[in-house]
Amino acid sequence: MIIGLMTTTLSIPGARSLKDKRSVIRGLKDRIRNTLNVSVAETDSQDKWQSAELAFVTVAADGKTVDSRLATIAKRLRADPRWVLLDYHTERI
Repeated sequence: MIIGLMTTTLSIPGARSLKDKRSVIRGLKDRIRNTLNVSVAETDSQDKWQSAELAFVTVAADGKTVDSRLATIAKRLRADPRWVLLDYHTERI
């Protein structure tokens, strides 16, 4: 069993309030959860309306599957214009 963890820092320049930010983050979390077998949580910056820190966790029998899922998440985060992926870090546990 391999556990993969990705921590990310996002900037949400279009957010003008916490309500705007939460709407964007909720949509992101729902799309990722529905299409990939991962768990998602906002881990920090909950009270900052133009910043978010998210953690993505996945479990699989082999490392290739874990790496593929985390790479897909990073690709999707880079592709969406509603936020800017400032930083991310992946690790296997």
